[in-house]
Amino acid sequence: MKNQGSILVVDDDSAIRTVVAQALRRDGHRVTTAASLAEMDVQLAASLPDVLITDVVLPDGNGLDRVERLTAEYPGLPVIVFSARNTLTTAVRATEVGAYDYLPKPFDLDVLARAVQGALARNQGSPEERADEVDPALPLIGRSPAMQDVYRIIARVVSNDLTVLISGESGTGKELVARAIHDLGPRKRSPFVALNMAAIPRELIEAELFGHERGAFTGAQARSAGRFEQAEGGTLFLDEIGDMPMEAQTRLLRVLQSGEFTTVGGARTIRANVRIVAATNRELAQLVATGQFREDLFYRLNVVPVSLPALRARRQDIALLARHFLDRAAEGGLPRKQLDAAAVTALENYDWPGNVRELENIMRRIAVLSRDERIGADEVRAMLGAASAVPIPSGDPGIEAAVRARLERLAREEPAAFDDGTLYDRIIGEVERPLIEALLARHGQNQLRAARALGINRNTLRKRLDTLGIDPEAGRSGGADPG
Repeated sequence: MKNQGSILVVDDDSAIRTVVAQALRRDGHRVTTAASLAEMDVQLAASLPDVLITDVVLPDGNGLDRVERLTAEYPGLPVIVFSARNTLTTAVRATEVGAYDYLPKPFDLDVLARAVQGALARNQGSPEERADEVDPALPLIGRSPAMQDVYRIIARVVSNDLTVLISGESGTGKELVARAIHDLGPRKRSPFVALNMAAIPRELIEAELFGHERGAFTGAQARSAGRFEQAEGGTLFLDEIGDMPMEAQTRLLRVLQSGEFTTVGGARTIRANVRIVAATNRELAQLVATGQFREDLFYRLNVVPVSLPALRARRQDIALLARHFLDRAAEGGLPRKQLDAAAVTALENYDWPGNVRELENIMRRIAVLSRDERIGADEVRAMLGAASAVPIPSGDPGIEAAVRARLERLAREEPAAFDDGTLYDRIIGEVERPLIEALLARHGQNQLRAARALGINRNTLRKRLDTLGIDPEAGRSGGADPG
C-alpha cells in the first residue's frame, strides 16, 4: 500500500505546479503549492509538510540556497529538487545541501511519484556537513537523460569512499568521471593518480602499482614508490582494469580486502589510504566467465557501477559538446569558429565511433583548418570523411577494408592494444560476433541450421556462443526449436 502524506510543491511555472499537484493528488496525497520562496516560507510557517518539492530557479532566489537552510531548520523534512539546469553541478549541489533526491526537467511523473514514496518512507536524519563550493567549470557536459543518470550517481558517491567501476566505450570520458568524483569529494586536496593497465608492460604492472625495492629485479637500482604510495590520501584511478594480469589482480584483491600492501621485493607492510576508481571498455563479467578476470575482484570493484553512454546514444548533447570544444579551442589561442544549424545536424547524424574524444578532435581540426568563421554542413562532412577515410576498392568495400579501418582507428586511439597480447582475439571476436548473430537470426535462432550454414558443428557453435556471450534466446521471437 502506498504511503500518503502532505506535499508542498514550489515552482514559478503554473503549468508545472498544476500537473505535479494533480498527479500527486491522484495518488492520495494532500498537496499545496507555492510560486516563490516567499510563498513557500508562508506555507511552511503555517504547516510543515511531509515532503517539500522545489524548483531551483525561482523569482526571488535560488531554491538550493534555501534548501540548505531548511534541512538545518527541519532535519526530518525530505526535500526533492527538480531543475531545468541539468548539469553535474546542480546534481552534486543538491546532494551537498541535503536534498533527498534530484530530478532533472523534464521528468517522468512516475519517477517523481516513486521519489515521493521513498521520501515518505525514509526517516531522514540530519544532513551531512556541506562540502566546499564546487567549481562550476566541470569537465562533464550533457543534458540528455543518459547523462543525468550519470550525474545522479556521481552526486551520491562523492562524499564517501565506495569503490566505483566505470564502464563504457573508448572515448566516452571515463577518466573525466573519475576526476569529477575526486575533485568534488573530501579527498580533492590530495593526489589524483591514474594508471592505464593497457599502457604498461604486463611484467611491470605490479611494480608500477605497489612500488619496488632496490634489487627487486634487473634494472631496479633504487627504491621506487608505486601508484598506491603516490596517491596517498587521494584517489587511484585504474584505467582499462580488464587488461590487468592475473598475478596483479590477486595482489590488488588483497589490498582491497586488507587495506595493506608490500612493495615488490619488500617485507614492510604499508597501509593504503586511497580511494579506488576503476574503468574498463571491456565486459568484465564476460572476462570472469572465461577465466580471464577474478570473480572476487570483480565484485570488490563493482560496488558502485557507472555506465557511460556512447555519444551516439545521447545525440542531443552533441551540439552542446561541439560548441564547448570550439570555445575551448578559442581560449587556447585557435581561431574562434561557429557552427550553423546544418553543421550541427551533420554532426548529430554521424555515429561517432570514437565518441566524445573523436568529437573534440574534429572540433580542434575545424578550428585549425577552416578558413571561415561560420562552419557549414559541407565542411563538417568533409572533416568527418577525412577522419574516417580508408583507401578501399570501388564497389563493396568488403570485410578486409572494414578490419583495416578498425585497426587504423585502434592505432590512433589505443596504441597499447598492439602490444598487450589480446589483439587477435579482440579483432576475431568483433568479426565473429555479427557473423554468428546474423546466421542465427536468418535461421530463427536454430543453432543446428546456423552451424550447418557456417560450416561448423553445433558443439563448436555452442562454445563460441558461450565465449562471445551471445544468448540465442534473446533473439527468439517465437517457439523455434533451438536444435
